[in-house]
This record gives sequence, structure tokens and C-alpha cells, in this order.
Amino acid sequence: MDEAFAAGRSFIQRQARLLEQRIFSTCFDGAPGSGVVDALRGYQNQDGGFGHGLEPDKRCPASLPIDVEVALQAMVAAKVSDPSMLNMAGDFLGAAAEAAGAGGAVPLALPVIEAYPRAQHWSDWTYQPGLNPTAGLVGLLLRLGVEHPWVEQGAAYCWRRLDAGQLPEDGHTLSEVLVFLENARERERADLAAEGVAGGLPTASFYNPDPDFTEYGLTPLHLAPQGSSRWRRLFAEDNLQGHLDRLARDQQADGGWPISWEPPSDAARLEWRGIETLRALRTLSSYGRLAPAP
Repeated sequence: MDEAFAAGRSFIQRQARLLEQRIFSTCFDGAPGSGVVDALRGYQNQDGGFGHGLEPDKRCPASLPIDVEVALQAMVAAKVSDPSMLNMAGDFLGAAAEAAGAGGAVPLALPVIEAYPRAQHWSDWTYQPGLNPTAGLVGLLLRLGVEHPWVEQGAAYCWRRLDAGQLPEDGHTLSEVLVFLENARERERADLAAEGVAGGLPTASFYNPDPDFTEYGLTPLHLAPQGSSRWRRLFAEDNLQGHLDRLARDQQADGGWPISWEPPSDAARLEWRGIETLRALRTLSSYGRLAPAP
């Protein structure tokens, strides 16, 4: 086993949440994905949404679309789905979209977060429905094979926005759009739209094409996180390799990876480091940079 991978495994075992430990075990140790679903149950509320700080930057128990997205990402990583859990989540998203009144879109969060500790960047801008997170949510639900009325409503909203020809100008939203396009049923249409997204990335805010970046932002490895990613072709191979070099260098002495923003608490910082360590191990392994097994 690669020493860097072993150190990352140790960090997750020592510091990460149960959820990340379960995902790690499923991805690398052959554990059943049902363990990931079991860990997610504690975060799901009666309204079908997820909360309780599943996304660690706001410590709010109420259901929020961003927490639903994190739950879907976990299931995709573990290659598992739970129809009942997913249908309940669809019901929550449908209700959130109806309340938002924006043609099927949902916001990242709701004002309820203001009653709880949260990172500074979680403020009123997150209450606006839009492609972030609607596009990502729809894409993940399509990936998981979910058939729910809101999926069609959300997809229709995304296509209307994309067909209007005005791409978002920040990296986070473009990332969400690529998740949608990766899983959209209209493949030729989606691949053509992805070329437009790639053209907008170099000037997008919160996007770092330079492997030597020092500020917070997304990189090509957030958009093509696996070596087999459909969108790997959107990036120059030497640029991808430079970012892989950087990601490998960023591993800390304790075996984990750092974060580049200020979370709301020490607990949130450790939770995020577990998330980022799992992401780094999965990405570096999939690109052949780490050997997870002898």
C-alpha cells in the first residue's frame, strides 16, 4: 500500500465522520454501500430533506437543498441508492421549488440558517434559487436513476437557463452545470453545452486553472474528479497533471488534507478535512497517483 494512501486512511479512521468512514470503506475496502445509506439516515428529516450539518459550514438541523446535494453525492460515490430515501428527498425538493416560485429551481439554503452557527459566506445570497444547486441536484438524481416529477421540472429549468445563452460567471455554478450535463439524457445537446461551459471557465470567479494557486477556488480536478470523468477531455492533460502534483503535495503531516476557508467551528474544520481527505484519496487513486492496495 502507498504510504501517502495509508496516512490518508489513518486520518479518516482517526478524525473523519462516520459518513466519510463508510464511504471510504465502500470505495476502497469492498464494504456494502448500504452502510453509507445507514449513515445518511441520521441526517434525513421527516420532510424528506437532509440537514443537521451534513454540509458542515452551517450547523442547522433543518432540511436544506445543499444538504440534500451532499447526501446524493455520498450515494453516487458509494454507487448505492435507496428508493424510499430518494423519493422523500424529491418530495422535499419539489416543495422547496414550489415555495421559491422560480420555475423549478431551488436555493442552496433558507433563512433558517441564521439561527445557528454558520460560516461567514453562508448569507442571504444562498437564499436565491438558481442553477447552483438546481443543476447539480438534477444531475445527481438522474445519475441515481430517480424518477420524480421534480427531476423533470428541474431539468426543464436548467435547459431554459442554458438555452438562453448566458452562462453563469462563477466556478461553483459552472461545476453544478457540468454535473447536470454529465448525466442529462439529451447527450448531443449536453456535450455541445459542455463545450460552452469549458469556454467560460478561464474567466470564472472561484476557478483556479493554475496549479500554483494560493487562494480558495475550484480546480479542474473538482470538475473531472475521476480519471474516467466525462469532462476530463475539457482540460489539457499537462494542466491536469500539474493539479494532481499539487493535490499530492498538499497532504499534511497528519495524513489529511487542509481546507482553504474559515469554517464555523473546530468540529466543522475536522469534518471538512475528512471530506477533503476522502476526495483527495479518491481522485489521486483514480488518476493512478496512489496505490490503495498492495
